[in-house]
Amino acid sequence: MNHFLKFLALALVTFSLGCTGKKTSTNEVNLAIWGNYISDHTAQRFTQESGIKLNISYYSSNEELLAKVQSGASGIDVAVPSEYMVEIMSQNGLLEPLNAQELGIASELNPQIQLSALAAPYALPYAWTTTGIAYHKDLFPEGIKDWANLFSNKALSGKISLMDDAREVIGAALKMHGHSINSVNPEELKKAEKTLAEVKPRVKMFTSDPIDSLLNKEVAVAQIYSSDALQAQRKSNGSVVFVLPSEGGARAVDTLVIFKSAKNKENGLKLLKFLLNRKTNIEFVSHVLAGSVLKDVKKDLPAEIQSLAPLFPEAAAFAKFEDLKDVGENTKLFDQIWTRIKTD
Repeated sequence: MNHFLKFLALALVTFSLGCTGKKTSTNEVNLAIWGNYISDHTAQRFTQESGIKLNISYYSSNEELLAKVQSGASGIDVAVPSEYMVEIMSQNGLLEPLNAQELGIASELNPQIQLSALAAPYALPYAWTTTGIAYHKDLFPEGIKDWANLFSNKALSGKISLMDDAREVIGAALKMHGHSINSVNPEELKKAEKTLAEVKPRVKMFTSDPIDSLLNKEVAVAQIYSSDALQAQRKSNGSVVFVLPSEGGARAVDTLVIFKSAKNKENGLKLLKFLLNRKTNIEFVSHVLAGSVLKDVKKDLPAEIQSLAPLFPEAAAFAKFEDLKDVGENTKLFDQIWTRIKTD
């Protein structure tokens, strides 16, 4: 009898531990996202409304995210890569298929924001941004209008911040010379590298999150995502100004994806639907100041948000901005240039 009771007790403990383990794995979701891309309020509201614990980690470039996932030990369920990185991830078999129709959100998405044929089966559009230039009026009152001034103005020595992102930085130099940000032409890339090599001694830092550096006046001018620049503008009461460079630049559609390695796929789908519902999206745009991917959102935004030109740019200016594309094996050309720029 005692042996039976011991066996029964052990069985109950084993069953209890099994249930606990199952509950842990199905009652949370792990989100990897850009810095400053989700508010504490939004994260808390998801947990309150769903009962699902939301664990958040951050990355500063698409390549950093890819490296984390390819390491096999990231634990990431949901992430927000840019469209070109979705193409790379999908070709490497890292992503779960997603269907907006099946999730019941297709009717809310703006049909003008379309993902590429390679990305569309594996991602949902989440937001769009441009990459431009921000300057602090106290440190650089004359302002700036283009990449040419940023890269050539010696008065900015030690006051410049460039992104810690090969495609963005090299793309800006390509644009300055009138070329596509996706160019793999060796001569065009050589001109871009020469420009960057010349400006490198005047660069104070490489960071993809320069908000604090601008606000603290560590740098006068920064290459920056539009959403980050508009946040800095708001926090500085207009002392930080964002400019769409006259030559154009990079435009990115950030997406929502679920990884094949995800342990919380069902909760990941719930998170996607939550992030793309209208209430959350309006909250997102108002907080993050990134472009919305939903229909007719402008009228529902606060008046001060509606007046922000970078969120609703003129067609002629916006047409000069290109989506970063996966350049396949030619990625090594950008990597080689970047290594030389960062290490020389």
